[in-house]
Amino acid sequence: PHSLQYYYVGVSEPSPGVPQFVAVGYVDGNLIVRYDSETGRAVPWVDWMAANLDQQYWDTQTQIAQNTQQGFRVDLETLRGRYNQSRGAHTWQWMYGCELLEDGSTRGYFQDAYDGRDFIALDMDTMTFTAADAGAQITKRKWEGENEAERWKHYLENTCIEWLRKYVSYGRAVLERK
Repeated sequence: PHSLQYYYVGVSEPSPGVPQFVAVGYVDGNLIVRYDSETGRAVPWVDWMAANLDQQYWDTQTQIAQNTQQGFRVDLETLRGRYNQSRGAHTWQWMYGCELLEDGSTRGYFQDAYDGRDFIALDMDTMTFTAADAGAQITKRKWEGENEAERWKHYLENTCIEWLRKYVSYGRAVLERK
């Protein structure tokens, strides 16, 4: 089995060594890509990613990460207001990914947390979001009205799996030693 996982963290009050936004990607538990708001660039973390992907790929990944960073900043403001919180340090986290199983089947997941607590998660079977509290219910209604579940399902079952297969082929020699 192989897996591709992404983790994003946004903080409302960055400090030295704690960037406003960090995004990392893993194949089979190996860090392959990292972006943070201090460097402002998506960079390969292993040689086999650097060797197989051109500058255009990294520029595109950088642009996606920068756009996501902006979205996270807005999300943190929205959530702070929604939970009636004054200033202070808050975190917004996403984790999502896909798995290619031995029998050829696939699995995907997408879930978010606010201040380290479950916030919302996609149920791939029912194509609905599970909200952890009343604040998350607002996001659930918004996302379901915008067909976010379908978008995530398509990404997790198709795009994510396609990239996972590519990344595994690039890193096969290293990944199979594990």
